Amino acid sequence: MSGTDDPARLPSFYEDLDDTLAESWRRIARGVADRRSPFHHPTLATLGLDGRPRLRTLILRGCDVQERSLRLHTDARSDKVEEIGRDPRVGLHFYDPTAKIQLRIAGSATLHTGDPIADAAWAGSRLMSRQCYGIVPGPGTPVGSGGDFILPPVSETETAAGRANFCAITIRIESLEWLYLAVAGHRRALFRWNDERLLSKWLAP
Repeated sequence: MSGTDDPARLPSFYEDLDDTLAESWRRIARGVADRRSPFHHPTLATLGLDGRPRLRTLILRGCDVQERSLRLHTDARSDKVEEIGRDPRVGLHFYDPTAKIQLRIAGSATLHTGDPIADAAWAGSRLMSRQCYGIVPGPGTPVGSGGDFILPPVSETETAAGRANFCAITIRIESLEWLYLAVAGHRRALFRWNDERLLSKWLAP
C-alpha cells in the first residue's frame, strides 16, 4: 500500500486510527526485511553528554510488535552507547518520501553486549557487518588521515575478535506519532502507551 494524492484512491488508513497504527507496524517490519525500504535506515536521536541532541542514521535490525520493541546494532565503543547508558530516553525518525509518511518514535533504550539478545543478534549478522566491529581504533577516535585505521579481513576467525565491541540496542516504544501528507488533507495521529493501555488520537497536522 502506498500513499497517493488522488482523493478517490485514498488508503484505508486515511480515516481509521487502528489501520494507521497497523500500517505503521507494517512499514517498520518491512524496514527490517527490505534493505530498499526507506524505513530500513531510521535516524536515532540521543541526548549527548553535553546535553545537546545527537542524531545519526542506523540500520533497523529487528521489530517485535507484541513487545513494542525495535532493535539496532552499534559499536560498544561509540558515543551513543555512553549517552544511552547515562540517559536511555531516545527518539527514532522514519520518512518515506514516496509514500509521504513520517513516523516519530519516542522510547527507552536498553544496551545488550554480553547477554542472549546480543549473542543472537551477532549470530544473525552477516560477516561483512561483523567486520566493522573489529575496526582499530574505535569509532570517533581522532586519526592522522581519513584512512588511518585498521579493518580486519572478512572471515569467521578475523571478525570473531569484534564480538567484544558489538552492542545491540533495543528500544521499547512509548509513543508513535504518524504524519501522512495528501492533497486531500494531511493526517496526523499520536499513539501513546500508558501502563500497557493504548491511547490513540488525531492531531492537527
